[in-house]
Amino acid sequence: MEPMKPMEPMKPMKPMDGPDSSWWPQGLSSPSSSGSQNGVRYAFFPDQQRLAVEQDGKVSQYDTGEHRISGVSQSQGGDGGGQLRFTSQKGDVDLASLKQVD
Repeated sequence: MEPMKPMEPMKPMKPMDGPDSSWWPQGLSSPSSSGSQNGVRYAFFPDQQRLAVEQDGKVSQYDTGEHRISGVSQSQGGDGGGQLRFTSQKGDVDLASLKQVD
């Protein structure tokens, strides 16, 4: 019987993302609100009137106009898909009602 071979040294772990790392597009300021629910992330940028939403690994931006986004909810659709709705000072806003921008 042969003796056991020594274990390979462990490889260093990848450092965690720092507080400055962001998933939203460059050029946007710091968000006033952000969050996630059911695999969807959002961040609201009042200075630019923009809402960034990440779904399925894709980030989209929306013009929020006079809405100041403070929260998110997701309703379940009959086909298994959910509809995103955001809370603003003017009431609930469906994501589909906001204009998508580049």
